[in-house]
Amino acid sequence: MPRVIVDCAIYRNGCRTHGPEDFSEALEQARATGDAFLWIGLHEPTEKEFARVTDEFGLHPLAVEDALKAHQRPKLEVYDDSLFMVLKPTTYEPRHDKVTTGELMVFIGDSFVVTVRHGHGAALRAVREHLEDQPEIMRNGPTAVLYAVSDAVVDNYIEVAAELQIDLEEVEAEVFSPASDNGGGRGSAGAKTTAARIYDFKRQVLEFRRATGPLAGPMQKLAGAGTPFVHEEARPFFRDVNDHLTRANELVEGLDRLLSDILSAHLAQMGVRQNDDMRKISAWAAMAAVPTMVAGVYGMNFDHMPELHWVWAYPAVIALMLVVVWGLHRQFKRRGWL
Repeated sequence: MPRVIVDCAIYRNGCRTHGPEDFSEALEQARATGDAFLWIGLHEPTEKEFARVTDEFGLHPLAVEDALKAHQRPKLEVYDDSLFMVLKPTTYEPRHDKVTTGELMVFIGDSFVVTVRHGHGAALRAVREHLEDQPEIMRNGPTAVLYAVSDAVVDNYIEVAAELQIDLEEVEAEVFSPASDNGGGRGSAGAKTTAARIYDFKRQVLEFRRATGPLAGPMQKLAGAGTPFVHEEARPFFRDVNDHLTRANELVEGLDRLLSDILSAHLAQMGVRQNDDMRKISAWAAMAAVPTMVAGVYGMNFDHMPELHWVWAYPAVIALMLVVVWGLHRQFKRRGWL
């Protein structure tokens, strides 16, 4: 168990106190006084390691299964002896321009909080330290921990959305830059690179949306009345978190819409460029067809062709071809085909 236990402490009257190292004895002590609670944090426990926690805290088997397997959608479940919430914290990796998601499960019940973390992007050390510096909030018990964890996760959503907005502006500049419009680096490789970047960006936004979108329902439920194990005094705090979550969801939806518009614009630009290339190819083919046709006529070697016996027939035919090609070139140039 020491391998998976990140921290374990008893909080009394909003302050951290020394207690037994064994969490079973610590839970018993916290429940005995009635004014304290135990907060134990775990990181990627196995089924065997989590079995003792399940027995000691009386956690529901279905919630335990979700906490062990991970890969869950954000949700809120209320059981007889505990409340179970799943959060998906996100982190932004600027080196790879990538959004990664972890998973964070929170159990709250009679004088206890159990947090189970999966992945490396959902550390709660800063949240715990921040709460320990605010004993007036910590006095609200396990509800305070649930609020602080939710608030930290949702605030991070807004920060990640801001980073994605910067990346979006870079993609937008790449698509609508004058060099792109004029054909700079517009070969098939360049176009495929831009399209691949947009599609990869959309996958990042989709991954981000899977974390923020499903959380709206649970957060509204926590902000409402009648949720077990949640103090009525905490409702305004959860309403504030819900407002921040709404803002984050609006940012994500805006990113997704703009990406779709940018992708459509990029595909339209590719279509326009292909049409320009086809017009140029057609113009050059038309100019090449004139001398080819004339040369083909004189290459049939008929006996009765009066031009064959003219002194100026050869230069006249060459001049005719040049004049026609020059006329076609001017016409195509005037219409923008060349």
